[in-house]
Amino acid sequence: MLVEKNFITSGRNTIIHKMKKFDLLIVNGEKPVVIVSHRGIGIYKGEIPAKRSIAKKAYQDVVYIESSEIFGEEKTLLFVQSLDGREYKVDYSKIDTKNFIRVHQDNYI
Repeated sequence: MLVEKNFITSGRNTIIHKMKKFDLLIVNGEKPVVIVSHRGIGIYKGEIPAKRSIAKKAYQDVVYIESSEIFGEEKTLLFVQSLDGREYKVDYSKIDTKNFIRVHQDNYI
């Protein structure tokens, strides 16, 4: 049985959010966790679910950037195509500045 994923990856540093019902929690090493919902993107302040089943019940999908299934390493720059029709640039070298998460492209579709 093929499991429908809530996101797909593209290239070396792009994540494309696919499922409106699920929020993505993007984990990139020890850096702040980014949440992607159908309304946009931001910094996630909550607890990271310990198990996939717990995340699923909360309508969340935890994305570990450095895992071998995703990009295999932590990223300094990440692009996220969100369901609000925008592509965001997450620049982990600019944490705690207004440039940490920026709209990269409006209406990429």
